[in-house]
Amino acid sequence: MSPNRRKELVEEIEKIAKNVVVLRIPACKILSYSKKKIKLDELEAIKIAQLIEMIDAKKFYIDSLGNVRENPRFERMIRKNLSKDVELVVENYADENYPVVSAASIVAKVERDRAIEELKKKVKFDFGVGYSHDERTIKFLEKVFLEYDKKPDFIRWHWDTVESVAERLWREGKKLKPWVREEILKGKSLQKIIKDFFKKMK
Repeated sequence: MSPNRRKELVEEIEKIAKNVVVLRIPACKILSYSKKKIKLDELEAIKIAQLIEMIDAKKFYIDSLGNVRENPRFERMIRKNLSKDVELVVENYADENYPVVSAASIVAKVERDRAIEELKKKVKFDFGVGYSHDERTIKFLEKVFLEYDKKPDFIRWHWDTVESVAERLWREGKKLKPWVREEILKGKSLQKIIKDFFKKMK
């Protein structure tokens, strides 16, 4: 579905839905949770529970992380953060089975598209979709490591791609900013980086 089509559908969704509530979690906030040893799946469960607390309904449909039949852990994490008793329908691919979840997925994607466009204007660089498969995203990471004097707060720093790009630039002999060596590579020597690289290749 194209971004324009998603925008059109969000307008229709907002006409139909009683409430459309969106929680944005900035990268710096994700990092602060990570420092407390709270992983992304736990963070998502916490935020879903917060949404449930905000909405006056008795039944909620949730697209599950992980395999529900093999591991109902995600529902348990949500309930752990709830103060009220509600019925939860937690399923894999819920967006394919329940229109309300499909609608929520579309709203979330439109919000992400908006956030990405806002950030592109802020950094004055078209970094594409912000995922590791996009060459423009990788180019932007390289730019940050080579040109930014301070560590920006809009990148999720515990993303594996961050370290792998920094290590590659270091192996190539690029002049990384001091904060990259100290905080991303954590003072690794070139010898150690090469050794880790070949371990990953096995």
